[in-house]
Amino acid sequence: MIRWLVIIFLVLTVFSSLLPWLERLGIGRLPGDVRFSLFGKKIFLPFASTILISLFVALISRFI
Repeated sequence: MIRWLVIIFLVLTVFSSLLPWLERLGIGRLPGDVRFSLFGKKIFLPFASTILISLFVALISRFI
């Protein structure tokens, strides 16, 4: 259980750092990606994009 939480945290961290580059491809603006401001701080939760990227990685790993 804790291992999955660590993996999800790492994926979200990497995704957030790559977000400016991925937005050019259209990833990060999918329905299900949540953006909001809280106390003047912008928060982005890429639920749909994370699922899409996970499916893509799983598909690639299945063929390798």
